[in-house]
Amino acid sequence: MKRIVTLLLALSLLLCVAVSAQAEELVDGKFAETKHITVEIYDRGNDGGTDPTDNKFTDFIKQGMLEQHNVEVEYVKVPRWTETQEINNLLGTGSAPDICVTYDYPTILAYAGMDGVIDLNPYLTEYKDQLPNLYSLLGDYNIFYDQDPENGSVWAIEALLAERARINTFVRKDWLDKLGLPVPTTTQEFEDMLVAFRDNAELLLGDDAAHMVPYSTSYDIGWRNDHLLTSFVPDAVTDEELYINGFDDRHLLYPNYKEGVRLLNKWYNMGLIWKDFAVYGSGDTTEDNNIKAGFVGAFMHNWDYPFRGAEDSIHANLKRNVGEDAAYIAVECFQNDAGVYRKFLADSIDRKVFFPSTNDEPLASMLYLDFISSPEVVKYLQIGDEGVNHEVTADGGIATLTAVAPDIMNSGMNIDYTITINGLELFDEDLTNKSKALNYAEVEPAYVINALECSTHDGRTAAHYNLPAISSEEGMGTPLAEKRDQFLCQAVTAPEDQFDAVYDAGMADYLAAGGQAIIDERAEKLAALGE
Repeated sequence: MKRIVTLLLALSLLLCVAVSAQAEELVDGKFAETKHITVEIYDRGNDGGTDPTDNKFTDFIKQGMLEQHNVEVEYVKVPRWTETQEINNLLGTGSAPDICVTYDYPTILAYAGMDGVIDLNPYLTEYKDQLPNLYSLLGDYNIFYDQDPENGSVWAIEALLAERARINTFVRKDWLDKLGLPVPTTTQEFEDMLVAFRDNAELLLGDDAAHMVPYSTSYDIGWRNDHLLTSFVPDAVTDEELYINGFDDRHLLYPNYKEGVRLLNKWYNMGLIWKDFAVYGSGDTTEDNNIKAGFVGAFMHNWDYPFRGAEDSIHANLKRNVGEDAAYIAVECFQNDAGVYRKFLADSIDRKVFFPSTNDEPLASMLYLDFISSPEVVKYLQIGDEGVNHEVTADGGIATLTAVAPDIMNSGMNIDYTITINGLELFDEDLTNKSKALNYAEVEPAYVINALECSTHDGRTAAHYNLPAISSEEGMGTPLAEKRDQFLCQAVTAPEDQFDAVYDAGMADYLAAGGQAIIDERAEKLAALGE
């Protein structure tokens, strides 16, 4: 054992020497010789967008990195909706970009266990003076969020989630008005509303009555029905329970979750849910097209989903296709056993940024993260040029404008380039807050304000425990998510009298495939923390 420890210390010393040697290459923050790095960028394939690797905003970053650090930046496209599989493929073949980003931490752990990912801790420590913007933006909390307390390794940096609003339930306000229905505030009122939509299809849609969808969802049952499903979780659930069962970000293993799925099964068999939802996979636009055409009464999605996309947003399309009064509003309907509209909010962490072991320019890569974390760069990437991407209102707020190529942003606030932060941040709290509701072109601010309030009201964030890596999670993110999505779709669409059998069999398979091992290891390591 002593021999192993001695060897590890020697390797650590060698690494620190190498790190220091690289740092000495810098003069006033610039390399004497030009460095070249590659950076992952999501390809969303959006109509009317620009090449995500070559556009106005990539030019801004590339020019800035050359001027400040003498580093050439090259972007590598990764499909947004299959990013985990693609990153797995790139890591497996040794062809991943120098800077990678993913939402799936188990993928990073899996390759870290195979020496496929760089331990960032030595670089974060040695380069700290060279990374003032990164440390200022993220702080030690996000930078060292995933640090192993036993060996100090940091396999990824957690980006900052500046706005923790997560999901909302949206309903057609014009349909409520047309039927004389109140805004639903309980689960039963929500169900009664869906029944009313179904039974009044001809009144609401006329010749398109056959297209009526009272409630729409997708194959991703856990995400797209979160507020309903977690309303069945007892309010007294402890932080320890939430941690042990919280590795699935759809909250699948939270207590009493099954009863929420049972209600969805009931609604499906009542003809209240889009019957074809399970047919269409990630990235398919069929559901969005139904919503934009005005055929859908209610759905649950990202907190601001109807407002994204400017002229191509759901909100703008409804007004064009249906009428000026057509609009979705965010509502709160699903109370838990304490009468609380509980929302389980994420911690202030977002995407995970990491360097594969094939990265031979870690210092240049760190400087890239620092560059895109500077206030000036974050602000420009998020709001673009005045008069083109935004305008300044009379009270100083920043209002988004509808832009077209080459000035269009392929993602809202350019979050695909601001990989160290997600959410509007103008580095002035008052300015940021007054601008949030103005950040959606073609959308009246009142809709956004209401949605933001609904999404965070009665929110709860589970405690974070800094524990050693959970080895049973390595590589299990994708296969377990696929099993979860598959069996939840089967459970929702099963005949009511077969629901329990289908759900229980799917859960048993999920647990046997690795879920139970993760639960057991988390429980064991959490218990050891308190000893």
